[in-house]
Amino acid sequence: MELIKWRKARRSGDQGGACVEVARFPEAVAVRDSKNPDGPKLILAPSTFRALLDDIRR
Repeated sequence: MELIKWRKARRSGDQGGACVEVARFPEAVAVRDSKNPDGPKLILAPSTFRALLDDIRR
């Protein structure tokens, strides 16, 4: 069984506040709150994830 590799987003701070983690899958990108790893995850198509990032950057 392959483990899911979560990584902390580059823009998440080191102050222990709002930390976002992402995991890549062949056909999806998952997003979760690092303070609640067993909580809900947002699963997005790669194109939707890129659009979200573009909107956040603007």
